[in-house]
Amino acid sequence: MQTLTLDAWHAAGSYFDHRGHAIFHRVAGSPDASPALLCIHGFPTASWDWHHVWDALTARFGCVVALDMLGFGFSAKPRPHAYAMAEQADIHEALLRHLGIGRVHLLAHDYGDTVAQELLARHEERRAGGIVLESVCLLNGGLFPETHRATPGQILLAGPDGPAIAALMTEETYAQGIAAVFGPQTKPSRDEMHDFWRLTSASDGAVIWPALLRYMEERRQNRERWVGALQSTRVPLRVIDGAEDPVSGGHMVERYRELVPNPDTVLLHGIGHYPQVEDPEGVVRAFLEFHARLGTPPPGGIAAAKKPWL
Repeated sequence: MQTLTLDAWHAAGSYFDHRGHAIFHRVAGSPDASPALLCIHGFPTASWDWHHVWDALTARFGCVVALDMLGFGFSAKPRPHAYAMAEQADIHEALLRHLGIGRVHLLAHDYGDTVAQELLARHEERRAGGIVLESVCLLNGGLFPETHRATPGQILLAGPDGPAIAALMTEETYAQGIAAVFGPQTKPSRDEMHDFWRLTSASDGAVIWPALLRYMEERRQNRERWVGALQSTRVPLRVIDGAEDPVSGGHMVERYRELVPNPDTVLLHGIGHYPQVEDPEGVVRAFLEFHARLGTPPPGGIAAAKKPWL
């Protein structure tokens, strides 16, 4: 699959303002075209995580949208700041409203899975101004706090010494931690790892990791809401998961099959925490199979009822 360099990805993007914070985003296709797809990245990287699959997604959907969440990548990284999943969900909703998109399919990964769960909970509540979700596809994420296995580095950074540890982080220590969650035969190249570090270290972003890692406690506090959304929704769901991921791999899928009615899951064997980077062909195949089964229409035309909040 064709890939984009990080610099090319950045050059093709734009910024919008959310409550005084500059948010980087990419839009491919026309916001007036359907179907629309929103891609939500994970921790600690950014929307560039989707670059291996971007062309395949933009060929299948009329509009594809991805942003760098607050505190990530090329977006603003305020500190001090009380980073929260609700705010990250607000930012995605704000961008979709800004673009005039009211109905959307989701493809999320890792930290982004939890944002997707919050958006799904809002969908179930029919919150005024909330987007309408047409389907949700989740890649390796901590859907259940009891099965999320934080890395040793995450545990340290989330603890009382987290700020001091974050201040000492180097590209080498970062690379060691990231490589540990990839599959044994699918580690990122030196250049790709350097670009991951560039995204994290931009605007001294590693320093805010302890604040971003609040999401682990948020998952515990909001378990009933976020797991309940998966269990009660009628929105079509699929999980595509790298089985070798030590954080949210095959063990998470087992729990998903126990708790979620009619579970639709795909395991990618030999693949770790970043399936869209490690096995983009496998992810695209499983994702497009999901949409073929759903009968998602091909791109083209003006989406009906684009703005349900009007």
